[in-house]
Amino acid sequence: MREFPHVFEPDGHAILSTDYDMKGRWNSEFFKNDNPIVLELGCGRGEYTIELAKRSPDYNFIGVDIKGARMWKGASESNLLSLDHVAFLRCRIEFLFRMFAREEISEIWITFPDPQARKPRKRLTSSRFINMYLEMLKPGGKIHLKTDSMILHEYTVSLLKWNKTEPEKCTADLYSSNLVDDILSIRTHYESGFLKAGMPITYLCFIPVHGHRWTEPREEISEP
Repeated sequence: MREFPHVFEPDGHAILSTDYDMKGRWNSEFFKNDNPIVLELGCGRGEYTIELAKRSPDYNFIGVDIKGARMWKGASESNLLSLDHVAFLRCRIEFLFRMFAREEISEIWITFPDPQARKPRKRLTSSRFINMYLEMLKPGGKIHLKTDSMILHEYTVSLLKWNKTEPEKCTADLYSSNLVDDILSIRTHYESGFLKAGMPITYLCFIPVHGHRWTEPREEISEP
């Protein structure tokens, strides 16, 4: 991983107390342009990051994950394809606030994360994380959630309602809806497996409003 020029691995101990030196400098120091930056959180093998990059050359993409063995595949493929608007960041998502400056990010994709069925606070769409994303998102920046977990989908819909936020797009069965387009038809390794097993894929897109601090809904969505 360390041989790839587009892979960044911050020191895990240093970021406990100090901002990463790329914070606020991703466009100027690495991408060398002013194009919008899009994050894929929990990127795994980087399939969505790479496919988004292929379709959108005027955007910069950063795949974020803590597991280097999985990320290596995406880093290797993007290197072979000479995708100079792609980077990978190996860190825990809890420390994103150390990695990106205020309004440095234009869009966030969350693709098939661990639904954390018994630990709502760890869900990547919990109010804890949304408030952190708001610090780095530009005004009007979108958050996308694509998942096979009905628990996570319904929880996030409930969270949006509690925080008086209308989703831009929302479906409990993406491939039976009219929402599928060139972007949403991208399928990861895990997604293909879920579809083969007959599991519906859900999708949600929303714009969190700046200046509003998100809180959790009173009632938790339970396991069906």
